[in-house]
Amino acid sequence: MQELPLSSKARLIFSIPVIIAALGYFVDIYDLLLFGIVRIPSLKALGLNPDIDGTFILNCQMVGLLIGGIFWGIFGDKKGRLSVLFGSILVYSLANIACGFLPYFPKEHLVYSYAGLRFIAGIGLAGELGAGITLVSESLPKNLRAIGTSVVAGFGLMGAVVAQLTVELSGGWNISYIIGGVLGILLLFLRISVSESGIYKNIETKAVSKGNFLSFFTNKNRLIRYLKCIAVGLPTWYCIGILAVLANQFAPEFGIKDINPGKAIMWAYVGISVGDLMSGFISHALKSRKMAIFYMLAFTIVGVAIMLFGNTNTETKYYIFCVWLGLGTGYWAMFVTLAAEQFGTNIRNTATTTVPNMVRGLVPVMIFGFDFFKKDFSVIISAAIVGAIVFGLAFYSSLTISETHDKDLEFTE
Repeated sequence: MQELPLSSKARLIFSIPVIIAALGYFVDIYDLLLFGIVRIPSLKALGLNPDIDGTFILNCQMVGLLIGGIFWGIFGDKKGRLSVLFGSILVYSLANIACGFLPYFPKEHLVYSYAGLRFIAGIGLAGELGAGITLVSESLPKNLRAIGTSVVAGFGLMGAVVAQLTVELSGGWNISYIIGGVLGILLLFLRISVSESGIYKNIETKAVSKGNFLSFFTNKNRLIRYLKCIAVGLPTWYCIGILAVLANQFAPEFGIKDINPGKAIMWAYVGISVGDLMSGFISHALKSRKMAIFYMLAFTIVGVAIMLFGNTNTETKYYIFCVWLGLGTGYWAMFVTLAAEQFGTNIRNTATTTVPNMVRGLVPVMIFGFDFFKKDFSVIISAAIVGAIVFGLAFYSSLTISETHDKDLEFTE
């Protein structure tokens, strides 16, 4: 294939689908992580328990992501990628605006009101990344897919940083929710200019089964591919869901007065944003998705080991390690792109949307394991045990999954 000039490559990488997908993921991440950032101040203000009620509400959001991932994945393969980009952002934007008015809700059963809204938000948030990455993957030439999806994630993940800054500058956690919802509504108008994927249009009228979620479980080879895709992404949400969101639980163990989970999340996502931008270029240089992910996993596990068993005795050091882990787990876009490239067009959006949300949906399982081991071990040892399991699965899967660099995506299952 003839090599494109640099100007043409830049024009494709920064095309309308990429820009709109990046903006959408920015708002998605802002709204997704906002609860983790405002968990303690919002629950204290509402008279709820930041740890017990906070874990319950977080789990409800993650279950929403799991259910939403399946729904939007199927919907995107049956009705098109754009339908998901419009529908999902409307759902989570309205749910976040409603969260901003929680102080005015009846005090009775307030924890269930909060949990219900985060569950609905989770359902909406589940569709954004998968549909965006699928659309970009099917719109760009195969030699530019990794860089294009990295641009989407690298910019989009900065939504976590903006969320933390918005909380600090807005003067109220509930105002931050409203701002996130309004940003999503505004983005709806920008999406009018986006066209449907040409690859999807080619099969739109064909007599082929589309969005069949059960098909992942009816074929051994397909099931193994699917499970490996999920396993590859587990360390990303282990680092966020346990080491960042629950950062305050590690403070006493390290002899630190306090660790702000919101700041831990923010600094982790500063690293993830840079890591995601780098991962596309690393994959492009190595001509391999799986080896790029493997090396980033190795970099991450070293950081986790030093963080947990080194001399992490100040709040600043903890945040520095959050940046380190963010850089390492910045293969998020690469892992979702890998999932998109593993499966045919007729179930690609289902795979690309459900895989990252299966990872997010397994956060409650990780937290359950973390809490289970805390009965007999320290917080640090408990985190290390869960981490060993998660990284073991990820390393095995990254080494044994099929390589998809430069793979042609015009095929069906």
